[in-house]
Amino acid sequence: MPYDKQSRRHKDITKAVTNFLAKDMMPFTTVENVGFRKMMSVIDPRYELPGRRYFSRTAIPELYGEVRERVEEKLKSASYFATTADLWSSRTSEPYMSLTVHFIDKDWSLVSLCLQTVYFPEDHTGEAIAAGLADALASWGLGEDRQVCITTDSGTNVIKAAELNGWTRLQCFGHRLNSAIEKVNQDKRVDRAVGVCKKVVAAFSFSWKKKRDLAAAQEEYNLPKHKLVRETPTRWGSRQQMVKRVLEQKRAITEVLSKDKKTRSLVPTWQDVDILESIDAALSPLLEFTDALSGESYVSVSFLKPVMHLFNTSILKEAEDDTELTRTIKTTVMGYLKEKYDDPAMDDLLDMACLVDPRFKLQYTQEEKREYIKDKAMLEMLKGERAVVVRVEGPSEEAMGEASVAVPPAKKAKRSLASFFSNKPTTSNTAGLSAQQAVERELGNYLLAPDADSDSDPLDWWKVYQKNFPSVSKLAKQYLCIQATSSPSERVFSTGGNIVTCKRAALKPDNVDQLVFLARNL
Repeated sequence: MPYDKQSRRHKDITKAVTNFLAKDMMPFTTVENVGFRKMMSVIDPRYELPGRRYFSRTAIPELYGEVRERVEEKLKSASYFATTADLWSSRTSEPYMSLTVHFIDKDWSLVSLCLQTVYFPEDHTGEAIAAGLADALASWGLGEDRQVCITTDSGTNVIKAAELNGWTRLQCFGHRLNSAIEKVNQDKRVDRAVGVCKKVVAAFSFSWKKKRDLAAAQEEYNLPKHKLVRETPTRWGSRQQMVKRVLEQKRAITEVLSKDKKTRSLVPTWQDVDILESIDAALSPLLEFTDALSGESYVSVSFLKPVMHLFNTSILKEAEDDTELTRTIKTTVMGYLKEKYDDPAMDDLLDMACLVDPRFKLQYTQEEKREYIKDKAMLEMLKGERAVVVRVEGPSEEAMGEASVAVPPAKKAKRSLASFFSNKPTTSNTAGLSAQQAVERELGNYLLAPDADSDSDPLDWWKVYQKNFPSVSKLAKQYLCIQATSSPSERVFSTGGNIVTCKRAALKPDNVDQLVFLARNL
């Protein structure tokens, strides 16, 4: 006898199937597939599986409502938050705008949530995007005054939208690095050598015989049995991986292509190999940084200044044995990054993020700017909100005395990041002190405390020592939730692409929003 549809067992199994469809991005027709229905009958013969219409029209909307309530409850605990946003087109060329939110909860965990993937048929002007983003925050009850920063790509319309809303914006490090690499590719030598790589990879990609011969040549020359990598136009890292793999397999590639008179012309010359090696020497070390800075489950923004410092003093510093092309590439990339991160407001933001990271503090802040950053931090601690202060080089008391006056700012296994940068603090006794003196002492004690280990998680440190430095810890929650890249929004694109497949191209925008939301937040 089948279960009653109101029974606990029937509801539990139905909910489990609903979760499976949502989390694993499976088509609703899955529940009508012969194999799936047979599996369910073996698991529990008494359970009668509902049809796809029930899941699409009832179960999924109900699950969306439940998860949305949980997300709304989590958002209530966010004293400050950061966001990322981007626009993309589905397989059916329907435009969407995604929004993700990031904050540090009371347990000092970095929470990342996908809020929505809204259908956006309007022209993608700065004004329309600004209104769309503001409406999105309002629909979730998120006040713009609590938003610390939004991380986006370098699209002019998105930049304008942030300006129109009066939001602090951080440029995506990944997009900036990608733009720097694109400048390198303007060199005709690089362009030609990369073109040779693409032709070589294409020759093997469309021929099973050449793949077979490549495997035999790898065996003969005792090379790693790796496949060649094809470039993905939107990811510079894939181009670098393609170059690296061609260099790794050059002996096997030469062996296979030389045997066929139709492909002999594709064999890379020694000049091509020299150029590819120069490219690899300059850009290969950057791959790990892009991947590491793209994480959303750990603090990344406070690493931007240390990474830029490391690029300038080590990774992209010219070496004696560098070729002329390698030196040119390093100079081009570093020069571009310096130019794009030279904005005073952005520099202040990154300095503040470093200040509240117990691993770095003022280590990467320019000497002449340290007093200004300390003054800015003290003002924010006193006001309980982000403040604008005058840049001064005198003692902090001078700036603190003018705290009531707001002055406009100047115009505007992968390795962990910590592995590239190779003690108990005292409690601040502020009894009998004025608010200003208490804040000054607390910040001073925090800066004098031993730095956290470079491999440690700053949020774990703050979880232990927030009682020692309560005001500074609030600043830490404010700044350390900012994302160094807009990768969280781009991951939403990938999720959307896995949902709006060829077989599901008729999904309505509301269903896409619900399914992406569930896949990212369940």
